[in-house]
Amino acid sequence: MAEAATLGQPGARQPWLRRGIALVAAAMLAACSTVVPRAPVTAPERAPRPAANRPEPVEAGLPRDTARNRVALLVPLSGSNAGVGRSIANATMLAVLDTGTDKVRITNYDTATGAAAAAQRAIAEGAQLILGPLLSDDVRAVAPIAKAAGVPVLSFSNDASVAGNGTYLMGYAPAQSIDRVVQYATSRGVTSFAGLIPNGLYGERASTAFLRSVEGAGGSVVSLQTYGRVAGGIAGAVTRLNAKAPYGAVLIADGAASAGVAAPLVKRGSGASTRLLGTELWNSETSLATKPALNGAWFASVGNTLYRQYATKYRARYNAAPYRLSSLGYDAVLLTVRISRDWPVGRPFPEARLRDADGFAGIDGAFRFGRDGVAERALEVQEIQNGTTVTVSPAPTGFGR
Repeated sequence: MAEAATLGQPGARQPWLRRGIALVAAAMLAACSTVVPRAPVTAPERAPRPAANRPEPVEAGLPRDTARNRVALLVPLSGSNAGVGRSIANATMLAVLDTGTDKVRITNYDTATGAAAAAQRAIAEGAQLILGPLLSDDVRAVAPIAKAAGVPVLSFSNDASVAGNGTYLMGYAPAQSIDRVVQYATSRGVTSFAGLIPNGLYGERASTAFLRSVEGAGGSVVSLQTYGRVAGGIAGAVTRLNAKAPYGAVLIADGAASAGVAAPLVKRGSGASTRLLGTELWNSETSLATKPALNGAWFASVGNTLYRQYATKYRARYNAAPYRLSSLGYDAVLLTVRISRDWPVGRPFPEARLRDADGFAGIDGAFRFGRDGVAERALEVQEIQNGTTVTVSPAPTGFGR
């Protein structure tokens, strides 16, 4: 467990953040005198009896904080996911420093040693809001504990099945990125689609989202092929896919490595004009733009303009590059600071404010929570062009009512 420091000065980023004097009285002692024959004699002053030194009571856990609300950050700080967890923790610290908030106090708890135990300890130590956890299984363990205590959870997971009932998801939902890129492709004249989908939970959800999005856009899915992440798995899926060629666009619902293998095989079978589509996974992989076969591909994700500025500041402070997901931690603090003006110290977190229809702004752009508790994000469409990515359809700046 580690404490996140705060600064007392007003922050430069959030205009809504603004900040007794105690008086002490002294006691007087009077001397007593008596008269005897021949000469007045003044009785000596009696020294006051020293006050008994009573030790301050010792309380378990964290010291009381009457000036700030407690917020718990639950992320893996040890184990195989410690790298991303520590990067998120660093991001929250950076956000506290950047905003200069004196309204919240963030304490870190390691979920690698047990997410449920971390949540119980955080709540016992006074947390009224939980940021995290990162992994969906950890969210499942934390959610009922937090719900019983009336503490909302802002998770960094993208698993929509764990959202709701006091748990909110800030993670990038694949369904949203798939729908955005399909809508864009349709606007550019694509009507027939195909898909390459990996086995597993992510692939299942990507497949469902893809079919719904294409149908909603008025297009048709010519072929949908699944594959295992084994040697020759994706190549075999492309062979089966090409039996249904041609098609206007192919969604590769996987990371850069798989997309790089599939791309030249797809174009060899369907034609060089076939447009390749990706998901939000592509935005976190720096090697993506260096793969020549992906030149011209489209994918939808949160924007990177503000993220690049954040990454520069992060490197300067921590002498390391941040994980792409760490921006979720930064934005979670921005959201908390914004709401803190309506959050009296010692009172429950005003959960109703999370459902603000106008949404919130952060490094990753505008977002708001839907009725299901999943963050709806304003996404842009990027195109890979000659070793870099270019925005071809900007993200909306907000949400209409």
